[in-house]
Amino acid sequence: MDSGRLAGGESSGVRAAAAQALEGIVKRVWSEDRETRMDAAREVRRLTKTSARHRRHLAGAIEPLVVMLRDENLECAEVAILALLNLAVKDERNKIKIVDAGALESLIGFLQSTNSNLQEYATAVLLTLSATSINKPIISSTSAIPLLIRILKIGNPQAKIDAILAIYNLLTITSNLEAILKSQTIPLLITVLKSCNKSSKTADKCCAILESLLAYDEARTALIAEEGGVLTLVEVLEDGSLHGREHAVSALLTMCESDRNRYREIILKEGVIPGLLELTVHGTPRSQSKAKQLLHLLRNSPYQRSELEADTLDNIVSTIVSRMEGEDCAGKAKKMLAEMVQVSMEQSLRHLQQRALICTPSEIPLNSCNSEVPLK
Repeated sequence: MDSGRLAGGESSGVRAAAAQALEGIVKRVWSEDRETRMDAAREVRRLTKTSARHRRHLAGAIEPLVVMLRDENLECAEVAILALLNLAVKDERNKIKIVDAGALESLIGFLQSTNSNLQEYATAVLLTLSATSINKPIISSTSAIPLLIRILKIGNPQAKIDAILAIYNLLTITSNLEAILKSQTIPLLITVLKSCNKSSKTADKCCAILESLLAYDEARTALIAEEGGVLTLVEVLEDGSLHGREHAVSALLTMCESDRNRYREIILKEGVIPGLLELTVHGTPRSQSKAKQLLHLLRNSPYQRSELEADTLDNIVSTIVSRMEGEDCAGKAKKMLAEMVQVSMEQSLRHLQQRALICTPSEIPLNSCNSEVPLK
C-alpha cells in the first residue's frame, strides 16, 4: 500500500516537473534576449516534431513565435517558422491560433523572399494552415494565391509540391478559381504534372485543380496551347492512382462536353482510347461512368443510334483489357483503338476481338515526387 502511494506520488511529481519544464520553455520564447528566444524556439520545434501532447502544452508559445517572424534577423525568423510548422501539424486548434496571432502577414512576405529556405518553409506552413476550413477564407483574402502560383514557377521542388497542395486546399472557396485563372496557372500545373510520378499525391491534386479550371474556356484554351498538355492528362488517365485517373477523365470529359467539335480530335490523337477502355472496367464507379460518357462523345457520330447497353460495353472492354495486359505494342494498340472509336461500338465488336492481342505496355515511370509535408 505504502509503496503504491509512493509510486503514485513519484509519478505525479514527474508529471508536475515536465509541465513546469514546458512552461519554462514558453517563458523563454518571450525573453528579451534573442539567443534565448531562438534556443527556446528550437526546443519547441524538437519537442513538437512527434508529440501531439507537446503541441497542446506548448501552444502558449505561438504568440511569441509569431512575433519572432518579424525579427530582422533571418535566422531568428527561420527557427520560429519551423517551430510554428511543427505546432500546426495535426493540431486544428493551433492552426487557428497561428492565424489569429497574425502570422499570415509575415508568411506572405516570406513567399516573396529571395531566401529559398524561408520561401519553402512559409509555403509548408500555409499548406498546413489552409487544411482548416476556418482559415481558408482568411488566407484567400490575402495575396497568398498568386504568390503560391508564383512558387510553382520559381520555387524549389518541395516548395512547388507544397504550393500545389495549398492551392488545392483553397479550391473549396469558389471565388478563388478566378484568381487562379488570372495567374496563368495551366502551363505551370502541366510542367509539375509532367515531372512527377503520375500516381503520386502531387499528380492527384494537379489533376483535381485542372478538373476545376477546365470548366472555363480560358483554361481549356490554355491547356491545348501548352505542348503536351492534353497528352499529360492522358498519361495520368493511364498510369495514375485511382483518384488521379478519376480527375483526369473528368477533366477530359469536361472539355469534350463543352465543345465536342473543337476538342474531340485533339483528345483522340493523344491515344486516349486504351486508357478509357481499361478505366471502364478497373476505375472507380465515377471513373467508369465518365469514361463511358467520354467514349460515347468520341465516337464518329454519337447521335446516329442509341448508346450500347452498359453490360454490352463492359463485355467488349473486359475482353480487350484482359488480352492487352503484359504485352508490348503501345503504338499499334493506340492507333488501332483510336480508329475503332470512329464507328459504333456494335459494329466494332468482331473487329475488336480479332485484334485484341495487340496490346499496350506500361509507360516508363518518371521520377517520384514526394507530396507530403514533412515535419521539420
